[in-house]
Amino acid sequence: MATLRAQTRQKSTVQSSVPASYYRGGTSRGIMFHTPDLPASSKSRASLFLQAIGAPDPHGRQLNGMGAGVSSLSKICIIGTDDLPTDIDVTYTFIGIGIERDEVDYAGNCGNMASAVGPYAYNNRLLHAQEKADPGLYEREGEVTVSFVNTNTNTVIRGKFRVEGGQARVDDETSIDGVSGPGTGVMLDFIRPGGSKTGKLLPTGKVTERLAGYDVSCVDSANPCVFVRAKDLGVEPTILPDRLLEDHATRATLEKIRTEAAVAMGLIKAGEEPPRVIPKIALVSPTQDQTTLSGKVNSASELDLIIRFISDAQPHRASPLTGTLCTATAAKIAGSVVNECLSERLALENYVTIGHPSGKIQVDAQMDENGDVESARVLRTTRRLFEGKVFWNDHGEA
Repeated sequence: MATLRAQTRQKSTVQSSVPASYYRGGTSRGIMFHTPDLPASSKSRASLFLQAIGAPDPHGRQLNGMGAGVSSLSKICIIGTDDLPTDIDVTYTFIGIGIERDEVDYAGNCGNMASAVGPYAYNNRLLHAQEKADPGLYEREGEVTVSFVNTNTNTVIRGKFRVEGGQARVDDETSIDGVSGPGTGVMLDFIRPGGSKTGKLLPTGKVTERLAGYDVSCVDSANPCVFVRAKDLGVEPTILPDRLLEDHATRATLEKIRTEAAVAMGLIKAGEEPPRVIPKIALVSPTQDQTTLSGKVNSASELDLIIRFISDAQPHRASPLTGTLCTATAAKIAGSVVNECLSERLALENYVTIGHPSGKIQVDAQMDENGDVESARVLRTTRRLFEGKVFWNDHGEA
């Protein structure tokens, strides 16, 4: 099962601590752990993660932990250094934590937090093979590339970033929409991300199909996603998250589509509840002028299409990175719902420029001669926010 449920009834009154780091990755934030520092029991880990984030919280605030009541800030990352495949520096396991419910979900990958993996591994001196080949790895200045496997999807990702003074360099030379302030610029390359969870780029074998009464495209690249036209649901293409959150009828329809898509993609059986984070669902529209959350206006000529993602039943305030990568891939598939919304002339050559509530993001998705995804490249930023210890009550779950 992808989701574990931990009993959080008070048993121990003495707190234990675990080393941890807190990073922003892209437009997400998460707590990062090194595997050897974690308890061996899966139930104990679940309890630790829930307490660290502050879940479950029926108030939806996660005030008793480090979450913030939204899915993009309710995340855990585990970095491993054992049993590594050839040419891989570390492993990366993503866990999405519930907000109102005690969910510990291993089902999908978080692309935004993937931008933090390389800098975390470098800052914590975990690049053992690279250090052996280059003893001056942590003393030189320049670029470092970290190769890692996301264990949730078995996808190889490479992160390239600059280092200085023995740590990932933080500056204001690179910026992304939805984030203010400095960070470490990271170029992420997702290698062969097609079929990340289902084994197929088109899990149902169809480019488009009708689910819950709507034409959709189900695509699996970096994470499984289902796309539906905003106009078919009567939704304004540039709707902002707060308004979409208030539209309970539309969100209920989207959840119905998502559930049917999960069955069609082979992720669940009929009658089962789909995982929190997959398949992701998005409203897609042709480009037009959009006003972002900051009040900035993106003109239609700056964008190739517009997307609005729902993540964990909440409208995303930017765009989940794996969903963005999947969108760019779907845009390259002739006849897909996304492809039919794509501008005839790209705003930036070789890149698909996607408008989202916080601005825009550009993705280079390369397809091979067989129509499979060769790679998907995107620029993100990350920043180390703190290193220290997370405290929790260890109830000794076996």
